[in-house]
Amino acid sequence: MLTFSLLYIRPPSPPALFSPTITDTLQARIKLGGKSLFALIFGALILAGCASTPPEEQSDARDRYENSNREIFAFNMKVDTYVLEPVASGYRTVVPKTGRNAVSNHLRWASLPSTAVNSTLQGKFENAGLATLHFLVNGLTLGLVDLVEDDAIVQKEDFGQTLAAANTPEGPYLMVPIMGPRTTRALAGDVVDIILNPLSVFGTGEVANTVRTAQAPMAAVDFRARTFDAFNDIKYNAIDSYARTRSLYYQSRAALLEDRVVPQSPKATSEDDLNALFED
Repeated sequence: MLTFSLLYIRPPSPPALFSPTITDTLQARIKLGGKSLFALIFGALILAGCASTPPEEQSDARDRYENSNREIFAFNMKVDTYVLEPVASGYRTVVPKTGRNAVSNHLRWASLPSTAVNSTLQGKFENAGLATLHFLVNGLTLGLVDLVEDDAIVQKEDFGQTLAAANTPEGPYLMVPIMGPRTTRALAGDVVDIILNPLSVFGTGEVANTVRTAQAPMAAVDFRARTFDAFNDIKYNAIDSYARTRSLYYQSRAALLEDRVVPQSPKATSEDDLNALFED
């Protein structure tokens, strides 16, 4: 069985420019977000730990819970078939490309504080500066429009990568309900990345709450729509879609840890698209 130790770090006293009400709200949201994600992580670990696959039956040594993971993968594919795929199809048909780009821009903007923090922790100060610049400038439109005329590309950095830079073992492969493939290291890193969402830190009021609540389903639909053909190719045409998904996930994580960027071009293959999908 796997064990995670969660340390609660008491935040420092707020500076004068933050009111007690905003600070209390922030602390409550961090606690709520952390508890919710921890519950999901704990549930996934329990499901996996209760049914370890014998080594001789594992198709990959990193996938020690393969039998349970395959069952969760089958569940995820049913959710995709009955919910995500038709919704993403309709989204692609009804929403114009400019609207879909605005949603994608917003979701990337929301990840920039995490990129800035994790880049700093990894000593990638130029990338941290770029992420901060893009976040502040594009914040004028909540990230819906990219206002920064800069050819320099912000490289996404997450806390899972920061843990890897600190030589934290990646742990076994897990298929998480709804969320999809993760290593236990990447899954643990998701806790910090979700807490660093700017709307969780600074957002107050009904509008901010609504946008923050909508971000998860928005991200799922955006993700599915952008990789519609690539995803369907793996889902319907692969001999073993589970094993293919696992292989592509490990390839994409290895690319991120080696600071490689999957090339994008009009002739990109479905595998390139899916690799890029897992990097988002």
